Amino acid sequence: MHKTVKIALVGTSSVAAAVVGGLYLSLSLSLPALDQNVTSDSVKQQVSLERDRLGTAIIHASDRQDAAYALGYAHGQDRFFQMDLLRRNSAGELAEIFGEKALDLDKRRRFHQLRKRAELIVAKLNAEHLAVLTTYARGVNDALAAQTLSSFEYIVTGAEPKPWQPADSLLVIYSMYLDLQGNTIKRDLTLTQIQALFGSEMVNFLIQPSQYQAPLDGSQLALTPLPIPALSNNLLVQAQTIEIAEPQDIGSNNWAVTGELTENGNAMLSDDMHLSFAVPIIWYRAQLNYQKDGVERQVTGVSLPGAPAIVVGSNGEVAWGFTNAYVDTADWVAIDQKTPIYFENETIALPDSEVVYAIEMSPYGPVKEVGEQRYALSWVAHTDYAVNMQLIELDSIASVEQGIEIAESMGIPVQNMLLVDSMGSAAWKPAGAYPSRTNPSNVAMATQDYQSVNWLQDQVKLPQVIDPESNRLWTGNSRVVSVDAHKALGDGGYALGARSMQIRDRLLEAERFSIKDFYQLQLDNEARFLVPWQQLLLKQLSAQPERFAEDIDYIKSWQACACSDSVGYTLVRHFRTQVIDTTFAPIETELAKYQLSLSSIKRYLEPGIWQLINTQEPSWLPRDEQSWSSHLLQMYLSAKEASLAKYSDSNEMADLAWGKVNQLKIQHPFSKQLPVLSPLLDMPVVEGFGDSFMPAVQGASFGASQRFIVQPGDEENGIMTIPGGQSGHPLSDFYRAGFDEYVSQESTPLLPGEAIHRLTILPSTED
Repeated sequence: MHKTVKIALVGTSSVAAAVVGGLYLSLSLSLPALDQNVTSDSVKQQVSLERDRLGTAIIHASDRQDAAYALGYAHGQDRFFQMDLLRRNSAGELAEIFGEKALDLDKRRRFHQLRKRAELIVAKLNAEHLAVLTTYARGVNDALAAQTLSSFEYIVTGAEPKPWQPADSLLVIYSMYLDLQGNTIKRDLTLTQIQALFGSEMVNFLIQPSQYQAPLDGSQLALTPLPIPALSNNLLVQAQTIEIAEPQDIGSNNWAVTGELTENGNAMLSDDMHLSFAVPIIWYRAQLNYQKDGVERQVTGVSLPGAPAIVVGSNGEVAWGFTNAYVDTADWVAIDQKTPIYFENETIALPDSEVVYAIEMSPYGPVKEVGEQRYALSWVAHTDYAVNMQLIELDSIASVEQGIEIAESMGIPVQNMLLVDSMGSAAWKPAGAYPSRTNPSNVAMATQDYQSVNWLQDQVKLPQVIDPESNRLWTGNSRVVSVDAHKALGDGGYALGARSMQIRDRLLEAERFSIKDFYQLQLDNEARFLVPWQQLLLKQLSAQPERFAEDIDYIKSWQACACSDSVGYTLVRHFRTQVIDTTFAPIETELAKYQLSLSSIKRYLEPGIWQLINTQEPSWLPRDEQSWSSHLLQMYLSAKEASLAKYSDSNEMADLAWGKVNQLKIQHPFSKQLPVLSPLLDMPVVEGFGDSFMPAVQGASFGASQRFIVQPGDEENGIMTIPGGQSGHPLSDFYRAGFDEYVSQESTPLLPGEAIHRLTILPSTED
């Protein structure tokens, strides 16, 4: 989420000096009290909120509603500013804190009118879920009221924390929509403009199916060679090599095996959701202990601060985890002068004023203009079934079948949900909101093709698999469904299937699995996908063996992995990037004129670039190159030169070790504006491990936001490793707790340890 909060926090040295000077005192006074008794009229019976060495919130309550109050209290103590950013991010209310520099982002968010939608939906929630949200909000606000001093973020910005409302929890879920489905919206609009500029033949060429496919049923999209559209000389002349940004919303993995493949007969689940990193990390450890229907419930996992649910975890009988599904959840509709249009005004608050932002609306959704054409957006997040609190019902399921039933009505961004149970079963099901329309499209559709009635209805009968014959399930953001289901559900920006294939193949290599085996697979950084690029590069350099003797040596000894000490991996990886960015520069240059980019479809370009290389298509060669061999060699030299300039002070290739080039840097949003605060606020910088297109996904500020492995019924041996601490307070003992274990690839236990703090919440005494 933090990647979208692009703000300038402090603009003058005088303010910076004041911030640094008073920081320590304010930090000390704003630490929350973790050992005390408090009273509240929002709980029915005594509730305890304990913390272990990691700061895990261990909650004991009489029922789910009281547990929600305590979780809200814990979130309010440890993560309120993060929660505030999440709700403001989706609602388009960041400028109220950060001023005009956040205004453009707020306008982009207001385009979706998500606060208005959240308030309408919360009013229609069932009574039980509304009560949980309301009580959770009271817990958050009571924790705020108990603070001696607001957290330092509010002192720095001069803002006042606003009370938490039930609708704000839905806005937190909407922030996940923006992160997880924002690329789907960009993708379709980009493809629409490519079609307008270059024709359908170019669209088909750019997003043609690749050889990297790993659906659960083994079905394959046909790999029919497509005609290569010729580029005009004018496009080549005007082309400017612009870095095509790597989309950082792809990376989550999960897999499971049935009890047939484990020693104790319990099914086993692995889940590592890959997201952008910031301080604090997005997830919050929690264990809820309460009674329901006379049965003791214990749910352990991670929560999302701002919402009263365990997002990923285990209840002792069933465990669940998610990866983003990337089915098509958005349609752009090309509108004309016959389309009814009206305007809705959104008032955006600034610190000392306000701005009125007019949104052009149509029967199909809000309107955006690209070039001289206007398009309306229908997105599942705009529907009244987009968000709800069905996720909390997973607390008490006893089988994967019960979990699948809940998945059908869950209001979250649609996910590949894997479930395993203590009886040995494993299941997959897309969980979340998906429209019932039957004609998803990669490009904008005509108004007559729009299925307005179907958009109003949630599609609940999505595919599912229970206890597959292979006893194995896997997903990794690429196509999971069959070819036939793919036609019905569409492509919302699938990942290239290289990761999923590697996971599938690893699972097929063994007949028995342990927790340790699964953890090693999460850390698998073998570069299978890049082997053809390594061979291509060696072929180019081998034509001049004396000139490139050192280069060839590094590339031959690259270890075929994204290993920290591999220089060869860096050379191969950056060579591939340079070839793609330069070869597709003519298209990127044209798209940039419309504030669009190939970034949203960069993962699709792999088969197209290889088709160009293998056919040596002359019309795609840059105007200064005479052959593809010379082009590829120049790309390597350009990539190497840029890498040395960036990472080596002495122009030494040894400085290009992947661990240095791909360092993990998890920063607090404030330290990016005030680097002097970096030692206090940021996680330590460590050598990088992993990359794209392999199970161990990791970038500079992107990767596994948690590593979760469990067998329901054997939580004692479960793992939950997180790259950051529980608390958002820099002076808290829990600010960095768990980070060292994550970066050293150790496993942190799923279950909480011994409590070292205890806060008791007592019901208020009636007069």
